[in-house]
Amino acid sequence: GTSSPEIFVAVLSSWEGKSDLAVGNVVGSNISNILLILGFSAVIAPLVVSRQLVRLEIPLMIGISFLLMLMGIDGKLGKLDGLILCAGAVIYTFLTIYKSRQENQRSQSEANQEQGNTSSNQGFRQTLMQVGMIVIGMVMLLLGSGWLIDGAVKVAQILGVGELIIGLTIVAIGTSLPELATSVAATIRGERDLAVGNAIGSNIFNILLVLGLSGLIAPNGVIVPSPALHFDIPVMIAVAIACLPIFFSGYRIARWEGFLFLGYYIAYTLYLFLHATEHNALAAFSEIMLTFVMPLTVITLVIVALRAFNSNNSN
Repeated sequence: GTSSPEIFVAVLSSWEGKSDLAVGNVVGSNISNILLILGFSAVIAPLVVSRQLVRLEIPLMIGISFLLMLMGIDGKLGKLDGLILCAGAVIYTFLTIYKSRQENQRSQSEANQEQGNTSSNQGFRQTLMQVGMIVIGMVMLLLGSGWLIDGAVKVAQILGVGELIIGLTIVAIGTSLPELATSVAATIRGERDLAVGNAIGSNIFNILLVLGLSGLIAPNGVIVPSPALHFDIPVMIAVAIACLPIFFSGYRIARWEGFLFLGYYIAYTLYLFLHATEHNALAAFSEIMLTFVMPLTVITLVIVALRAFNSNNSN
């Protein structure tokens, strides 16, 4: 559901031959889902991470991120790549539905017994209304995606930067707004595990379904830009891997970790624009990040991982 904007934007971009926007949208959205959305949500309130996410979804997210990089080594995602990714999306969807039905079988049966047959007509009308709203929403998404793509191209021309940069930042943030709204609302309601699951699940679908459909629909395949293959996709993988030690630390994301995520997202976005505009501050900024910030972060993550490992062993 929350990946619908990414689907429409990426598919339309691929069909129109704007592969930089399509790839940038997905990769940038996956980075922002972790660093921006989970970071902002954790600042509001520490987030809870379910054990299943750590054992299944996060390793899966890391695995398919590596798969995307391997598929893009030849410079594009072709029909076969798209078919493989879409097949993975179908399998993951069925497994998720099966698991959800198993977990909620008891509560659903009890609720059905209480409702009885008195609400059948009302339920039918509600279903029709929901289907109608879905259709209207899809039409609006289609129109909005076209406007977003046209606007993104014009912004890139005005700023003098490539479409990949706009896709990684402005378009990615725009298409990630549903994830942001869902995660923040879940955090405020106290459903803090839902906030994390929403972001991780969206990342999985972005790669499997969004890029899969784009690869199938694009007339000549989705061209994977060299900068994305050599920098942005590795950053996406690094962000996914960084989730493991943080999530293992008591199966929660603390506020200070949320601030850390936000800080890195700001630094990543700033680097993209400094590099794209060839700003004079790029060299100094890169040196600070490489010689101070990155090593300090690695040390912090190692300490957090070791503490979590020792804590789990003692329990």
